[in-house]
Amino acid sequence: MKLLVFASLFLSIVAFSQTRTVGFYNVENLFDTINDPNINDEDFLPSAENNWNQARYNEKIAHINAVLDLMGNPLAVGFCEIENAAVMRDVIRHNPNRVAQYGLVHFDSPDLRGIDVALMYDSLKMKFISAGKLRFDLVVSEENKYTRDIIWSKFVSKKDTLFFMVNHWPSRRGGETESEPNRLEAAKYARKFIDSIQTVNAKTKIIFMGDLNDYPTNKAPQLIAEKLTPMITKSSGEFAGTYSYKGEWDVLDHIFVSPTLFAKKKFAVVPNSGKIYSDSFLIDTFKGNKVPFRTYAGKKFLGGYSDHLPVSIEIKLP
Repeated sequence: MKLLVFASLFLSIVAFSQTRTVGFYNVENLFDTINDPNINDEDFLPSAENNWNQARYNEKIAHINAVLDLMGNPLAVGFCEIENAAVMRDVIRHNPNRVAQYGLVHFDSPDLRGIDVALMYDSLKMKFISAGKLRFDLVVSEENKYTRDIIWSKFVSKKDTLFFMVNHWPSRRGGETESEPNRLEAAKYARKFIDSIQTVNAKTKIIFMGDLNDYPTNKAPQLIAEKLTPMITKSSGEFAGTYSYKGEWDVLDHIFVSPTLFAKKKFAVVPNSGKIYSDSFLIDTFKGNKVPFRTYAGKKFLGGYSDHLPVSIEIKLP
């Protein structure tokens, strides 16, 4: 009897050790403290009104690492609202154990504020093959035509070919309806790339993630949902969303996976594993409502984590 209990416990430990998270996090304006003349980063300098200094930057890096700790030992994490590759390297270096483990995919985008997306990945588990970016212009804008790139990266894990796509779609500035053509443009570029991957190799596994600035029921995310399965829903978290606007929560931060990830063997997603993190240190109270504990409210420094909650899914490794 004791042997059977031990064997069952051992198998449980092995199974657990082969399950890893894949996450996404909008970190809310992770800027360094150095002036870059090529972008509009003036609000995030020590001399700025909101006094973005080294101490606050270091605290922000520590906060992001606390979120990574919540995800355990993630296989990969996508980020948005990061200024450059240097700030991402600071995130990784904060924990010395991550330095030898994680690689980074990043491209500078033409966004005038200089905010980009990036992917941190476990280079010991996945072999990096290639990476690139999808660049498109805003359809509707009174100020400029530039926005964030969509980045993609290709990996091999044993016999599986994997693609990760990280997104930060155009904002709702000017109104949800008025700005929707911009997000539809992003969705069309992303969808075309997904179609091309699946045409070349129908067995390829795709993980698509990002702050889409749209809810699951909106037209642009629905274009992606026609090809990939959404993993983050209102039921994925305590507050039925990743972002709170005027006291109402909904999902802006998404993870989708291709049908090929619902395999019984090899590299596969755990069904219904979508999670929105809402640990107490990530939550604040504003006017009686629970909201994400953000870094700034306008120019006022709150010292929080982000105005978005992080999300993840679980992946079973072969």
